[in-house]
Amino acid sequence: MLKRIECYFEFARLGTNWRTEILAGVTTFLTMAYIVLVNPAILAAAGMPLGAVTAATCLSAGFASILMGVVARYPIALAPGMGINAYFAYAVCLRLHVPWQTALGAVFLSGVIFLALTAAGIRQMILRAIPHELYAAVACGIGLFIALIGLHNAGLVVADAATLVSLGNIRNPTAALALLGLLIMVVLAAKKVRGAILIGVLAITCLAWAMGLTHWTPAAGGLHELSKTAFQLDIRGALNMGLLEIVFVFFFVDLFDNLGTLVAVTKSAGLMEDDDSIPRLNRILFTDAAATVFGSLTGTSTVVSYIESTAGVAAGGRSGVTAIVTGLLFLAAIGAAPFVAIVPAAATAPALILVGSMMLATISEIRWRNPLVALPAFLTMVMIPFTSSIANGIGFGVISWAALQLAAGKPRRQEWLLYLLAALFLVRFIYLGMS
Repeated sequence: MLKRIECYFEFARLGTNWRTEILAGVTTFLTMAYIVLVNPAILAAAGMPLGAVTAATCLSAGFASILMGVVARYPIALAPGMGINAYFAYAVCLRLHVPWQTALGAVFLSGVIFLALTAAGIRQMILRAIPHELYAAVACGIGLFIALIGLHNAGLVVADAATLVSLGNIRNPTAALALLGLLIMVVLAAKKVRGAILIGVLAITCLAWAMGLTHWTPAAGGLHELSKTAFQLDIRGALNMGLLEIVFVFFFVDLFDNLGTLVAVTKSAGLMEDDDSIPRLNRILFTDAAATVFGSLTGTSTVVSYIESTAGVAAGGRSGVTAIVTGLLFLAAIGAAPFVAIVPAAATAPALILVGSMMLATISEIRWRNPLVALPAFLTMVMIPFTSSIANGIGFGVISWAALQLAAGKPRRQEWLLYLLAALFLVRFIYLGMS
């Protein structure tokens, strides 16, 4: 039986073994485990039950990672995405006053669209239409958005009537602990300590508890809590409210987040073909889309591939067994739900700041000396955090790119889809201005 499994996962061709794959799976889980604490804390701000979201986070991450390992046979783990969860909670639910059930309906619709476009081959066309620099800028903009939320939750950035924002009081215990947590996480990450973010979150939580800065009463947890969010999505409400732009944002972020992670992991693992093609690409794309649909049904925001999977690859992971091990550990983490409420904002805020800073790594992929590239990329980056909307950032980036190419007399016929997207975004902005 083991020989058949090893043959299915191509252990011999990939030069791997059970011990290496299991260790790699554990490594990936340790680098991703912070999501078990951070995702519920973010979505709870939208009014979602904390224990239920924790169970949904673990269940969706477990299901998606195992599915990726079994079907696509890649060492890529998935979980509810950072950045898009903040957009779900703060921009969609709190800012636009959309009920979380309706927002889950929008996530479900984005997953269904994902599946349909993958089956039709249109997903690959969209990937080729958007300039690489723009989706690199989207990643940076989301990173800034995440960091801003973390700084605000830490009390380091506060609202100011005169200057819009200002520096908070760093003598405030929450701000001081958040800065200490950030220091711990960065130092541990620099020393290549596995699970640096999770260790930092737990360390600050313990310190806040010891200082009497957090108060916790046992919360319900486990799979039985899942009924509070599972199948509670309101698809009809999402359609009636006209949330097409929000559906598009969920879809777009999932699309390009998955692409970046896919390229990074397959390159690191040496799994690309000589012509830079990726074997079993459709299986990966179908798995990613199915994961988002499953996540919305259980009660969490968009599920994406995680760049932290490269940590497992660095530990030697080459096959789908790595992802399966990570998924099994996420399922085992469901029992952590009763302890999530003990985690204060001072512990999760530095995690948001650090993850946000890490997402700026793609900034080097932008050709800043070319003004036709620099301005659209810059607008994409800054409009996301400044307007609390990923859709606005993407829209400004696509429109400005298309307009500058036309003004410079450099339009290309093969970029017709990019210009179509720009026209659609322009109509959207005009519509919003009229309403």
